[in-house]
Amino acid sequence: MVRIGVVLVSLLVLAGCTTPPPPESEPAVPTFTNPVFLENFPDPGAVLVDGTWYAYGTNNATQNVPILTSPDLVTWTPAGDALPTVGKWAERGNTWAPEVIAGDGGYLLYYTARSTAAGRQCIGVAYAKSPAGPFADDAAEPLICQADEGGSIDASPYRDADGGLWLYWKNDGNAIGRPTHLYGSRLGADGRSLTGKTVELLTNDAPWENHVIEAPQMVRHDGRLFLFYSANAFDQDVYAMGYAECDGPLGPCRKASENPILKSSPAAAGPGHSFLVTTPGGETWLLYHAWPPDAIGSVTPGRQLWLDRVEWPGGRPVVQGPTPDPQSVPR
Repeated sequence: MVRIGVVLVSLLVLAGCTTPPPPESEPAVPTFTNPVFLENFPDPGAVLVDGTWYAYGTNNATQNVPILTSPDLVTWTPAGDALPTVGKWAERGNTWAPEVIAGDGGYLLYYTARSTAAGRQCIGVAYAKSPAGPFADDAAEPLICQADEGGSIDASPYRDADGGLWLYWKNDGNAIGRPTHLYGSRLGADGRSLTGKTVELLTNDAPWENHVIEAPQMVRHDGRLFLFYSANAFDQDVYAMGYAECDGPLGPCRKASENPILKSSPAAAGPGHSFLVTTPGGETWLLYHAWPPDAIGSVTPGRQLWLDRVEWPGGRPVVQGPTPDPQSVPR
């Protein structure tokens, strides 16, 4: 009977006596458009904990380390100040480029602040049980302070496949008219001290970098190590991002010939100080800040938060951006 019924329905359709049901449509794929956070949020660093993304940024008028939270890297909600009080070695303000990593039974926040003793930007480390903070730095002195090289900024922690902890940063040489370098060193098991030698990994020696390289982040992808960084004047549209491939956590590292791999577009000016993340679905995305092209150097809206996909053709990173058009949300 079922087969006879199907045949009859088909004949009726052919005869124009009825209308077949429409084919089932696939569910719409959710999309988003950049920027993903419209307010000022420079120098983002992020961590995923229990299904929530936490992003940390450079200070604003009222917060040392503003936090944003998100379930999907797209919808971001302000969540207070991760570091209400800077370490006793530092003064409030000029609290830059924080990054967080799990360690020492909780979470470690590496941040830059002005040393009262050195009068330069230096790096400290603070601790909290929760990624939301509040973090506290109880050290009497900064973790790193290369005062004779202009200071130390932009600390970025990295945990390698063997569990070892490493830290990368930049000397603030451009503050005193000197070259800038990206350094690396191993961290102790608790993440609060440097152990072993400090190695100079990269120097600003490429034309597109001009007087400064900064904002390092070491990433392992498919067994290979990549050191991402930004370069040139942060408050101009020449600011951009590149990378180097490294033989080990302390190099040697070789800059990519295709640098920069992220630069200004008609929609985003001076993109950089990036942070690469891998989603639970295995996708690679890049968080970074960029100025609106008609408001470079502004306080409002300032440097907005952007998110773009990273592809790996031939095992090399390619940023699909800056992309102002709608794109599928991360998996």
